[in-house]
Amino acid sequence: MICLIVCGYEILSESKTIMDAVNFSLNIWINNIFPSLFPFFVLSEILINYGFIELIGELFKPLFEKLFKINGNAAFIFIMSLISGTPGNAKYTRELYLQNKLNKDEASKILMFSHFTNPLFILGTISITFLNDKKLGIIIMISEYLSNIIIGLLFRNYKPSKITNDNFSIKKAILQMHYKRINNNNKFGTIITNSLVNSINTLLLILGVITTFLIISTIIDNNFQLSLLNKSLISGFLEMTQGLKHISLLNVSNNYKALLICLVISFGGLSVHTQVLSIISDTEIKYNPFLIARIIHACLSFLICYIILML
Repeated sequence: MICLIVCGYEILSESKTIMDAVNFSLNIWINNIFPSLFPFFVLSEILINYGFIELIGELFKPLFEKLFKINGNAAFIFIMSLISGTPGNAKYTRELYLQNKLNKDEASKILMFSHFTNPLFILGTISITFLNDKKLGIIIMISEYLSNIIIGLLFRNYKPSKITNDNFSIKKAILQMHYKRINNNNKFGTIITNSLVNSINTLLLILGVITTFLIISTIIDNNFQLSLLNKSLISGFLEMTQGLKHISLLNVSNNYKALLICLVISFGGLSVHTQVLSIISDTEIKYNPFLIARIIHACLSFLICYIILML
């Protein structure tokens, strides 16, 4: 209650800085999040309805069963998350879980190592806008992506799926996709409408969460005289984008900034964690494995980035 009163007072007394934070979050959402996530959210729902999961699941089943000991359908989440980034992985995981393509243990497991930052955000906003160094953007992306794969291997024996040992078959993959498509009772117009509504609702949820944590971060900045480094770390822990902005202003080398950025984007910030929690809240998918994986992810990403920079 005291926290709410303090927040209410700050919103009223520091309305300009709060409004600036809200505008900043809205600009991030309009310029970065909506354009990069909306097409993939809509596309993923259409692909799910037309049997693309069955196709990908069959094609990547041997690889995912042997490497990660997980249902081949999880490959769809992994691939889509590589392209679109988080919290898309939570949305795709929820959809496959609700359609019984994954059980709760498999869904919890793939959520652990499908946490990717949108590649356009890394190669565009981070490497060019924040660091002005495309090479560092590539190093950051390699560090984050490679550490995710390592997490998948580290936890391969966590709740392992039943291994089928089926032979790889392109014909079977295409037939499964075809059967899914012809057995789908929803008309294309209905699928499109549902995809648009669900995607926009999820994106509005993301906007609300980002704005909330940016306001909290702004209130902390207004009331505590923190060094820019501490401000960067605290802001990054709360809301990733503002933390990255503060890191870019540090009077240190770009290599040092890249290491801090790896920490921030791999953990994701409480804002991203809240988004993931909100998306999976109506399911039995577990959050704790995701949290543990993000802590390990941040450490691994930092270490890999450091090693590459030292080469």
